[in-house]
Amino acid sequence: MRIHPLAAALAAAFPLAAQAVHEVPTKDLGVVNVTGSAPTSLPTQVPTTTETITRDQVERSINATDSEDALKYFPSLLVRKRYVGDYNHAILSSRASGTGNSARSAVYADGILLSNFLGNGVGGLSFPPRWGLVTPEEIERVDVMYGPFSAAYPGNSVGAVVDYVTRMPAKLEGHAKLGWSKQSFDLYATHERLPAWQASASLGSKAGDWSWWFNVNRTDSQGQPLTFASRQGTVSPGAGAVAGRSPTDAPLSYVAAQTQYHSVQDHAKAKVAYDITPTLRASALLGWWTNRATGRSSSYLQDASVLTGADLPLTDESLTHAMQGLSLKQHTQGTWDWEVAASHYGYVRDTKRQNAVSNTPPQALAGGPGTIADGSGTGWTTLSARGTWRPQGLRGAHILDFGMQQDRYLLQYVTSAIAGNWRTDAAGPVASDVGGRTALRSLWAQDSWRFAPKWKTVLGLRAEEWTASEGRTRIATATPPVSNDWPQRRERHVSPKAALSWQATDATILKASLGRAVRFPTVAELYGATSTTNSQFVNDPSLRPEKSWTGELTAERVLGNATVRITAFAETTRDALYTQTGFDPAANRNVSRVSNVGRIATRGLELAGSGEDVGLKGLDLSGGVTYAHSVIRENAGFVALPGDTVGKRQPNIPRWRANALAVYRWTPAFSTSLGARYSSRQFRTLDNSDTNGFTYMGVSRFFVADLRAQWKIDKTFTVAAGIDNVGNATYWNFHPYPQRTCVAELRADF
Repeated sequence: MRIHPLAAALAAAFPLAAQAVHEVPTKDLGVVNVTGSAPTSLPTQVPTTTETITRDQVERSINATDSEDALKYFPSLLVRKRYVGDYNHAILSSRASGTGNSARSAVYADGILLSNFLGNGVGGLSFPPRWGLVTPEEIERVDVMYGPFSAAYPGNSVGAVVDYVTRMPAKLEGHAKLGWSKQSFDLYATHERLPAWQASASLGSKAGDWSWWFNVNRTDSQGQPLTFASRQGTVSPGAGAVAGRSPTDAPLSYVAAQTQYHSVQDHAKAKVAYDITPTLRASALLGWWTNRATGRSSSYLQDASVLTGADLPLTDESLTHAMQGLSLKQHTQGTWDWEVAASHYGYVRDTKRQNAVSNTPPQALAGGPGTIADGSGTGWTTLSARGTWRPQGLRGAHILDFGMQQDRYLLQYVTSAIAGNWRTDAAGPVASDVGGRTALRSLWAQDSWRFAPKWKTVLGLRAEEWTASEGRTRIATATPPVSNDWPQRRERHVSPKAALSWQATDATILKASLGRAVRFPTVAELYGATSTTNSQFVNDPSLRPEKSWTGELTAERVLGNATVRITAFAETTRDALYTQTGFDPAANRNVSRVSNVGRIATRGLELAGSGEDVGLKGLDLSGGVTYAHSVIRENAGFVALPGDTVGKRQPNIPRWRANALAVYRWTPAFSTSLGARYSSRQFRTLDNSDTNGFTYMGVSRFFVADLRAQWKIDKTFTVAAGIDNVGNATYWNFHPYPQRTCVAELRADF
């Protein structure tokens, strides 16, 4: 089938669409069409923007060393991944939520929560989604819903909802994979070649009413330095320091490279399902993830004796996390369907040891004073029950979804001093003890009503009760010491949702969506060690929740073998949670802490599209452009002077971002791909004073191209090779992103 040249041009320019569109130019009023694979947990009846990538597409086109790499070419999404196996800073960004706002998106695996809503963003404690509990080899499909338009999800869905659908076999099958990569990293006085190795194996089967799946994976990764010690001004020539500029473009000298991780991660997951009846299935899942990571530093100076432990920090981390899930689901597509599910994610062991400021390498490598931070026992539990009713005899076709949900979060983080050997000794006197609980109980319902042959509406409502309890903030090292037990809090909110779609023609669909989302403060934001000012600890346990209204208008059209989409979106968020300065009447002075920003307004436009066999048989194209204008409109807080944030751009939201991906299938067994990603400049600070993005702690623009080739040698063996960041761009998001990285894989499927 020939397509119009405009269709080919649009498909080449705009992003990855939800599914491949073939010869029949008809779009259904739903948003996710599932054919021959496991069902998504996303609400497929809501006519709003959704995107999907399949396992075959990931393997063919993306150098996926971690599960978050599957999102690399989705419209408007960015994961701040810094190296292979990045476990503590890989935050997901969406249209109006930046890479410091991890609590404004929700990531699931087979409906089990991977997002870490114990906190928001990174800092002393980091709260990225637990990507390591899904390996690339497990992925069957990834679904993304943009915006808070389904009543089935909490206000953390305001940015996006991501669901990883993992494999469940239909017959006996086995898989094994070996992966290797090497990054060439040259920055300041660091010049290194940094390898990473991965090995995985999977085995599964279905026999009668039983099916099971088992996957193991090991990642051994050497990352680049992520932070750098500096001095204001310049250091005398010959000292070894490297001249540079700060984010505010002031001169400085870099004297040491820091936070270079060597991480060894092991993952194991077992899934089992039993078909009690042809329509009733019981499922269980157990996931296990361990990480042993060392963070090291190196001096640039000829005389390192002038440096302290703060310039040359050393860390040893030992993490063991476990994920468990149970579900019972009836799926008949008749009058009634229902599901009950429970899950738990727990920090079985979570310790971080670090040398003291006075304890510098090489002596610190052998021991000496330091600290140990222990988060063991932290975790979250979810319990949900949901049903679907398809009533007969009512006007039009109705599908009523409803449910109840309870999510509980527990944070306990104790930091203790070690006087002897920081690497081996037990914890000594407690320096800080921060923790507490939050809980969210929800009732929700939404009715999908096809009230005319070409029209469909979805009306939903979510009622939530949030509590915060057992909050404690104890800082023995503050002056004077702090020891606070905070009273319980309780809030109730209601969030309406609405969507409408019209099948204007066989090839064109128009959609509109509107939703309110309430993102409640996390335990770490309420009680955590957010700031110390003049040696006095400061936090705010009375933070208000973020409240957002989000809307979008979409036109989607099939053009030959391609689908193109244009979406206008808008969001207004009140009481956004950011760290900033404000006047504290109790302390009678200005303090810096997590506080509420009055109002942020975002307006934008997204062009999206993709197609198979576009203009040339075997050529698959996708690509896209997103424009977002996100500005702080009201704010009582400030950075340096009152009013200095009003009218400034929201941090970590670029005006422009774009991606493009071309895959050519030369033969059924051999394919190549070329991908490109672009982001315009952005700011990290609320007052936009960080005008120099191309430096440590800056956020720069970037243009990055990636290559991949895959060859299926026979039915058993497949090899692939690729290069990420072909042009060896140096770009930043506070930390340096990876430079040119070569990747190779060998896979066997039995």
